[in-house]
Amino acid sequence: MRTYHASDSLSSSFRDFHGDDKGPRFRFRLIVTVVLVLAAFGVLFARFFWLQILRHDYYSTRAEDNRITLVPIVPSRGTIADRNGIVLARNYSAFTLEIDPERAGNIDETIDELAELIEITDQDRRRFKKLQGEAKNFESLQLRSRLRDEEVAIIAVNRYRLPGVEIRARLFREYPLGSLAVHALGYIGREREADRAWIEERDPGGEQIGNYRGTRHIGQNGLERHYEFQLHGKAGHEELEVDRFGRAVRRLSIVPPVQGATLTLTLDVRLQEVAERAFADRRGALVAIDPSTGGILALVSMPTYDPNLFVDGIRSEEWDALNNDPDLPMYNRAIQSAYPPGSTFKPFMALAALETGKRTPQQAISDPGYFEFGGNRFRDDKAGGHGSVDMHKSIVQSCDTYYYQLANDMGIDAIANFMRPLGFGQKTGIDLENENEGVLPSPEWKKKRFRKPEQQKWFAGETISIGIGQGYNSYTPLQLALATATIANNGVMFRPHLVRYITDSRTGARTMIEPQPVRALPLKPGNIEVIRRAMVEVNKTGTGARAFAGVPYTVAGKTGTAQVYSLRGSAYSANRVKEHLRDHALYIAFAPAEDPKIALAVLVENGGFGAQSAAPIVRMVLDHYLLGQTASGPAPEDPGAVDSDAPAETGEENAPALELPAEDEASSPVEPVETASP
Repeated sequence: MRTYHASDSLSSSFRDFHGDDKGPRFRFRLIVTVVLVLAAFGVLFARFFWLQILRHDYYSTRAEDNRITLVPIVPSRGTIADRNGIVLARNYSAFTLEIDPERAGNIDETIDELAELIEITDQDRRRFKKLQGEAKNFESLQLRSRLRDEEVAIIAVNRYRLPGVEIRARLFREYPLGSLAVHALGYIGREREADRAWIEERDPGGEQIGNYRGTRHIGQNGLERHYEFQLHGKAGHEELEVDRFGRAVRRLSIVPPVQGATLTLTLDVRLQEVAERAFADRRGALVAIDPSTGGILALVSMPTYDPNLFVDGIRSEEWDALNNDPDLPMYNRAIQSAYPPGSTFKPFMALAALETGKRTPQQAISDPGYFEFGGNRFRDDKAGGHGSVDMHKSIVQSCDTYYYQLANDMGIDAIANFMRPLGFGQKTGIDLENENEGVLPSPEWKKKRFRKPEQQKWFAGETISIGIGQGYNSYTPLQLALATATIANNGVMFRPHLVRYITDSRTGARTMIEPQPVRALPLKPGNIEVIRRAMVEVNKTGTGARAFAGVPYTVAGKTGTAQVYSLRGSAYSANRVKEHLRDHALYIAFAPAEDPKIALAVLVENGGFGAQSAAPIVRMVLDHYLLGQTASGPAPEDPGAVDSDAPAETGEENAPALELPAEDEASSPVEPVETASP
């Protein structure tokens, strides 16, 4: 019998392992398995290295972002005050009714319960729904603003059954003087998509975009719009820890906001008040300028509106009333409307004649009461004419025939080249939005204005009416005031501006808006003096004499009447014409004439003669500014004023003149009276 030992069994197994043909496959599998395990551990290690070492900062920040969120804190808007410190726009605190969607449960039911306690309008509900779509989870949303004390008390008593309902104190914009100076101030309103686009356009570097997180109101017009970035301030933020549902758990830190800057204006609000009162219910505009700085002392557009209506979203019925008002109260006539200047253009034409050598002060014409050109008769306002007329008399008595002939002698190119540096037909650069550049007629302008070749030709007869401030002439009251101020300042023009200085809310440092000379026209002092003397005489013995009888200061001025509608073969009579087709009344002036402190232009839409309705307004304004006298009522019209400014009929075909002719209309050799008023 054979005996087996354990060592024999092991030796046999070893031999089987090495000698069996299955051995190599096992070894291969073992090696592959080891390699795969090592590769897997290598990939895992590499991933850990990538995440924990190379991308540590990135993912750490992402994790913090999931745990921490920044809630913007909207800054308090800067105030606006006039030159004497009278506040025109400010902020005030009021209670708002807000709902936290995370704690309120069924929001619609909550709002219905609130509606049983206080007034909740459909507009409030729509606004809340819109806010819901834009809000984050941790934000409470405003349902009602500016709660009355009794409404606050009612909500407070019932809060125990209104989870998620809160009463908070918020800041609101207020215009304490209501509609006064609204076209200069503008207003703020709820932010729209167009406002975001405006911010991006004005801020290509993107510095302001983040500053507007959480902002729901923005300047919509006037200074509130133009100085939006300065008034808005710098947003702050709260750092909140949130749970995985985005709900706030606790506050970690806070960076307070910085209040917006304060604007101090050149505007004199008391003068503004006098000017607006002088207009009463008449439509029109007034611009008063300090000739030596370009600072706007008063900027009036009538009628006005209350900017407080827009602060928290205007009601639809109020918006419809404003938008459908035929008097266009929201239209800034001072800078957006353009009108023919009428006879107020004549002093500038006379100065052009002196500077170009086309006339001397003593050179006179014989006025038969008309000027004939190309078979057409351009009539003067005075039948039989003014007799022998030199430059002084042409301004004082406002002789049309003198300027018909002068315009023909000068030619359109010389007129346009002289008027352009005075600011006619171009934006002044005032710190307001949507300024109209007006129309300074020239052959080049006409080629750009009209499409068809036959319309683009400039006819010599069109130049005639340009001389008396009619035809294609179309300028804003601001442009007319600026040109007047330039003459008053001996040819030195300053950029018109409304802001005097900006005060930093943190440091109190003032940034002055320095007067910016636009240009110094090379006008001869003797020529300016000729025009000045004639304009002074206008208010002594000429067309403005009745309005300025007895004034203790000297006023250089010029009345004007701009025709709106042409009546063929008939003398103009306001009683036979619809109110909106009656002549516009204008007046330009500066005073004291020997050392001007104020220059201004006034336009009364469909007001008739310049001496009748515009000059009395100027008298009230100057009396207040120079003498401190304040009238209690509006400026009275002077029905006895003699009209020497009304443009007489040319005898041409009747043509309405409410706006420039359409591009597909043929132009006529003699241009009808026109205006680009609203």
